[in-house]
Amino acid sequence: MLRDKVALITGASSGIGRAIALVMSREGAKIIAADLSRDGGEETAKQVRDQGGDALFVEADVARPEDGESLVAQALQRHGRLDIAVNNAGIGGLTSPRRNIRRMPGGRSSISTSLACSMA
Repeated sequence: MLRDKVALITGASSGIGRAIALVMSREGAKIIAADLSRDGGEETAKQVRDQGGDALFVEADVARPEDGESLVAQALQRHGRLDIAVNNAGIGGLTSPRRNIRRMPGGRSSISTSLACSMA
């Protein structure tokens, strides 16, 4: 069902994002893995390739519209299309200290990251 589809997955350096990348790749999708964490994102791309898949890691801050636009442009440049966008990136959450949920580095909040990611 996903054979040769191109999937852009944000928040792909660990957890749910990495799991989505691995499962979609096993189903035949070509993966563009995006995250702020270079080490985690590169590891996700490596795991996809190790299981025989096609993956590119792109370091990006999806709270910045220009990074979101760049992600789409890189998918189009590499594969000629983008079929699936998984807007998984987020900061904060239930396990983060309350003070971190309100305001993150650079003055952004967890909600701004989630909203910007969905608008990219």
